[in-house]
Amino acid sequence: MSLFVIADTHLSLSVKKPMDIFGDRWNGYTEKLISRWRTTVRDGDTVVLPGDISWAMELEEARDDLMLLDSLPGRKIIGRGNHDYWWSSAKKLAEFTAENNITTLDFLYNNAFIAENTVICGTRGWYTDEKIASRGADYRKLIAREAARLTLSLEQGVKLDAGAGRERAAFLHFPPAFGDYICPELIEVLHKYGVASCFYGHIHGQYDIGQVREIDGIEFVLCAADYLDFYPMRII
Repeated sequence: MSLFVIADTHLSLSVKKPMDIFGDRWNGYTEKLISRWRTTVRDGDTVVLPGDISWAMELEEARDDLMLLDSLPGRKIIGRGNHDYWWSSAKKLAEFTAENNITTLDFLYNNAFIAENTVICGTRGWYTDEKIASRGADYRKLIAREAARLTLSLEQGVKLDAGAGRERAAFLHFPPAFGDYICPELIEVLHKYGVASCFYGHIHGQYDIGQVREIDGIEFVLCAADYLDFYPMRII
């Protein structure tokens, strides 16, 4: 069995949010995602989706998008992105999936999972945004919160691993390092727990950049859906 990753599916079956305004690659993207997922992923595989899953504003509004993912092959581990306004408490997410007979979705929410001998950890992360800064966002507070959540996830991963020595991989929506931006608080946590690979999304329309960047022994890998041309990327 295999482990895959793809971020930023930006599904919008209920809200009809157009994505082609972000470039031609987004034309017919839902259909491309479905067909390319089905030709790539098999039952028994695991796919991690690090955020920006659905444009829905409420959990109930995300039903069709989550049920679409549930209908696709494989187990899915879903993280939160900056546009996932439908995201709710762990309890409500569990109740919602049970009520709707959604059986292949798990949520990366201050916890960790094991798939293909890999410990799956992560959080949303944070990323410099001048628009948010202009609204008076407290970056230090936000980054400290996300570093704490990443630490909690990795601690849960250590417990799950139980000394077996599995590789730990981190999945964040925002890149901890991109261009001139470096988030030392998040990178410090990754180093502390021996994470060698960190997968992220959020970055769109930059198809000529390198996919992998290595900083101090950690590989940062861009896995936004449009960058991957809507093919889930195999990790293992």
